[in-house]
Amino acid sequence: MTERTPVDLWFDPFCPFAWMTSRWLLEVEKVRPIEPRWHIMSLNILNKDKDVPDAYRELIAKAIGPVRVVAAVQERYDSETVGRLYTELGTRFHNQNRLEELDKLRETVEEALEAAGLERDFADAMDSEEFDEILRASHDDGINRVGQEVGTPVIAVEGVAFFGPVISPAPKGEEAAKLWDGVRLVAGIDGFFELKRSRTRPPIFD
Repeated sequence: MTERTPVDLWFDPFCPFAWMTSRWLLEVEKVRPIEPRWHIMSLNILNKDKDVPDAYRELIAKAIGPVRVVAAVQERYDSETVGRLYTELGTRFHNQNRLEELDKLRETVEEALEAAGLERDFADAMDSEEFDEILRASHDDGINRVGQEVGTPVIAVEGVAFFGPVISPAPKGEEAAKLWDGVRLVAGIDGFFELKRSRTRPPIFD
């Protein structure tokens, strides 16, 4: 059996581009011997001292609730369980566009927990600081690998870490593999820091 390379990804479930990247990584897993491992980070923490628009700050302030829930699950269960919950949260937040129903956020989180085979009581963490230390440690572990001037997602593989890639839509099959191979190649070059162009489309979800 081919040994699979661990690939760590840090995400905030509110971030649509992190969601796209995570779905791409699952496609890569089908065609390359990798093992995605899932970790929580927080846009709220990342932007705490930054000058961001008021509307965005209000959104990420609400994001801390689901992030705390994932941190609680991460503290008790393994990466596979965290990934399963992320899939259920992301499907509802992004594919089903339920981020527009923030007044029903707890209900959405409870549905995702149940669909992931977890206790609905984990939703109590949304309004608690109990897991904030675990959240901060997970967040710092990811962001310290790439620096403070990036966002979510962060990916780390075999000692190399980077932000992104930012993609829309998420490529599949051999296209997913080609992007993975290319990202690994450039990220592995010592002294390579940035490659960027303006986004011309919003996230395109399946």
